[in-house]
Formats: sequence, C-alpha cells, structure tokens
Amino acid sequence: MRKGRALSLIALPIAASLVLTACGGGGGSQSGGNENTEVSIFGTEPENPLVPGNTTETGGGKVVQAIFTGLVKYSNSFEVKNAMAESIELTKPDQYTIKLKQGWKFHDGTDVKAKNFVDAWNYTAYSPNGQQSASFFEQIKGFRDVNTVDPDGANGPQKAPEPKAKEMSGLKAVDDYTLQVDFTEPHVIFKVKLGYSAYMPLPDAFFKDPKGFEAKPIGNGPFKFISRTPKQDIKLERYEEYKGDDKPKIKKVKVAIYTGTEAAYAAVKGNQLDFLDTIPPSGLAGNLWKTDLKGRSQAFQGLSIQILNFPLYDKKYQNADFRKAISMAINRKEITEKIFEGSRKPTDGYAVDGVTGWSPGGCGELCTHNPTEAKKLFDKSGFTGKLEITSNADGGHKEWIEAACGQIKNALNLECTFAPVATFGEIRKKINAHEMTQVYRGGWLADYPSVENFLNPLYRTGGSSNDGGYSSPAVDAKLAEADRAGTEAESYKLYHEAEKLIANDMPAIPLWSTPSQAGWSNRLKNATMSAYRELDLSTVEVA
Repeated sequence: MRKGRALSLIALPIAASLVLTACGGGGGSQSGGNENTEVSIFGTEPENPLVPGNTTETGGGKVVQAIFTGLVKYSNSFEVKNAMAESIELTKPDQYTIKLKQGWKFHDGTDVKAKNFVDAWNYTAYSPNGQQSASFFEQIKGFRDVNTVDPDGANGPQKAPEPKAKEMSGLKAVDDYTLQVDFTEPHVIFKVKLGYSAYMPLPDAFFKDPKGFEAKPIGNGPFKFISRTPKQDIKLERYEEYKGDDKPKIKKVKVAIYTGTEAAYAAVKGNQLDFLDTIPPSGLAGNLWKTDLKGRSQAFQGLSIQILNFPLYDKKYQNADFRKAISMAINRKEITEKIFEGSRKPTDGYAVDGVTGWSPGGCGELCTHNPTEAKKLFDKSGFTGKLEITSNADGGHKEWIEAACGQIKNALNLECTFAPVATFGEIRKKINAHEMTQVYRGGWLADYPSVENFLNPLYRTGGSSNDGGYSSPAVDAKLAEADRAGTEAESYKLYHEAEKLIANDMPAIPLWSTPSQAGWSNRLKNATMSAYRELDLSTVEVA
C-alpha cells in the first residue's frame, strides 16, 4: 500500500506512500514515431479522483507523477534534485525558505506561484477535507490547529472536533516566488520529502470548482490530462509549455487498466501493450520472462517491500507473541528462492537495503526462520481457531501466500489458508473502513528515498498509511525524536532505534524487498524504470 504510494505497497505507499496495487483490463498501442505515437503502459484503477493530496496508492500515483511536478524530483538512482525549486535553504534550524523557478505554468496557462503550494498544502492538511496525505504536514507550525484527531473508537465513528483554523501558521508565501516553512521543531529531512505527491501545487481552478478538477485534473507536469474511461484507460498528452529539464520525447501516453497481470504479460509478449512494470508469477517461474521477453526486459532496483498486516483493532490479533510466532514460522529465504527464483531479497527490517538512512538488523531474530521458538511463542499466546491470509485475487500473490501458510501450519500446527478477494479495490475499501478480520497482504512503495518514509506513515499513531491501527507511545516518541534531530546522521540512528521498537511489537511482518522486473514491446527503446518503479516517461522513445 502506498501511500504511500500503498504496494498506500507500495498502501506498493510512493507515498508515497504508495499502497502496491493489484493489477488491473485492456491494452493496445498505435504505430508511428515519437511525435504521433501513443505509448501504452500497464495501469490499475485509481482508488480516488486524481487530487495529489488524496492519492496514496500506485494506480493513481502513476498518473499524478506524470501530470504534476513538485519542488524536487528523484533520479533513477534515488538522488534528490531540484525541480520547481530554484533553491531550498535551511534559514533557521526550524525553518526552510524555498525560492521557486519563474515561468512555470499549469496546464490551464496560469502561473505556478508560491501561493499555489501554500493553498494546496493547507487544503490537504485541513482535516474536514478528508485528504489521506494530511499527516505529511504534521511538523509544520499550526498543523494541530487545522487538523483535529479523529475520535473514532470502540463505540464507532464519532464527529471530529472542528479545527481552530483553516491555514497553518507556519506556512506562508513571502512573495510570488518565495515560500517560507516554519516547523514546531527542527526537521532536517524535509527537503527529501518534497517530490512526493502530497506536496504538489494546485491551481486556482481547483478551489473554484473541485468537482470540475476531479473530472479533468490540471497539473504543472510534463504530461497533461486528456481523458479517463473508468476500468479502461487514462489518456495523457505531452505539455508543450513544460519548463522542466525532463521533457519527454514521446507525445502521448495511455495508461491501460488491466484486470490482471497475466493478461498484461500476454499483451506485452504480443506487442499489444508497450510496458509492464510487474511480471506475474507465471513469467517469474524458471525465469521464463527473460526468454519470453528476450532483449526487452530487465530487473530494476526499487524502494518497495512486501509485508503481512494485522488488523490490530480485531481482538484476536492483539497478542504480540502470536504475531512474532507467525513471523518466525515463515521461511523467507525458501519462498524467495522457490517462488520468486531469487528475484526477491529477504529483509531483516522494515525498510529496504540501500535506501538513505538504512541500517541492517532492524528486526533481527524476529524475522529469522525459527520454528522451534515460533511454536513456544504461539503456545504462549493462547491463540485459537484458524488463520486466514487474504489478498486481491488479481495481483499474483496466491503462490507465495499458500507457501507461507504451509510453513505456518508445519511450524505451529495451525490451520492457515489463503482467502482471496476479487479485486484490490474491494480490499482497500475494507481496510480504509477498518473492517478487516483477516491478516492481509500489504506492500509499501516508498514515496521518497528515505528510511523515514518506511516508518512514520505506517507505524506512527495516526500515520497516513497506518491501516492496522497500531499505536505505541514509545515508538511515537522515538520517531518524533528522530524527526527533530539536528543532523541527518543523528536522525537515521534514531529511526533505526524506532525500527527495533516496532519489531518488538510486530504490528506487521516484513518479508522481502521487491525489485521490479519489467518488460516492454519491440516498439520501445531507452525503456527504464523511474524511482517510483514505473516507466521513465522522460527518456523512453519509440523505435
């Protein structure tokens, strides 16, 4: 789930961070050169209308990243570079001053100014607007005045208190092209976050007619929105006035919505679909994809992790010994080698190897296969009944979940079954409503390249993608300490300490990192993956 951009995970969040979506019907491409050709890419049905602050999963995130550009962007090697920002300076320990590049336009021809960022961030943070990315502004002064805590609890939904204000006091446009951000405490990693969709600007047209914007989003990115046919496709076209240095060579993009990765895989093999970012299990078996798509496929490093989530609001999952027992009963190495042909790497923590600020050993022995210790913990937990693990049936997760269930049954003498749900949308609806009664497959695709993004959104109380309802005062305090650290090195040390505290509670089970195996049609050249595990639309060409 991504948020983040969930695999919201990626909830694969980007938030982030985005949720990894299940894979969704049709495809096809047209012939011609770069200027006239429509390149078709695999997509999934977005969960919500394409408003950046409310897009926390990969289906919508893929489109939002194409039609919006933020203050910074991330290279394919996860380097942070200025995009709309001319400069981002830490003018005080608790203040950033951001200068914007001039001459940038929204797709409706209006100028992109500092107030467009201020208005967008305030709208997203204001809790009555119900935006999923509101928590990304938590460190800014005045956030608690615009965002009240949802009081839902054991007695069901409660009406949230009315916020004291509609605008954060720590956010202001100094002039047309200068943005000042004041924090309640130092927040040195803020710059790294600014390429995520939560921080995109919104044009004045959004506030004049939100419904009209939802029907036809207006961005400031390299592609402009043309049309959307639900469950079929989303069409984009290059914005000729785009000022970024990543202007695409191709003219048109069709995000083809599929009902499953198997159909998309067949379409890529037959050159009816131009790009697929998720090879299904049938293609991974025996590394068949390397033969089927010889010369037009590759594995790419990603910022995504596969996890199993517990709905902690359900009493039967509230014993930490039970959750630890399930983790230690799973043989990650065996599954990654036999099901995924070695294309996945078992993780020993809640972030992926190589991300900025990462340290090994965050989960330690609790993420190590140890059936003897697992059985002791299971017996101690007193759990009774059977275990069901659910996921969307259209996402290619059946094989590994059934393998994990077999290991759990052998280690714990616990009946464990795979209980699929038809679509990703159905599962997300239940997750968002806190109606899950089963352990469920989750994924996380990082919204930005920092270890912080693997922790705060998912495991801090009230985090934007904390879908299981986990809450720990000790974890919250340690994460807050890391957030306000005076240097990046100090903050990363503290995030690692928070990771160990999270592991001791085991609110979710980290399994393995999920690099991307991608395939493309014989029409494409210079096909590579962006930091968000998607086709890099700035470099791809038609042969």
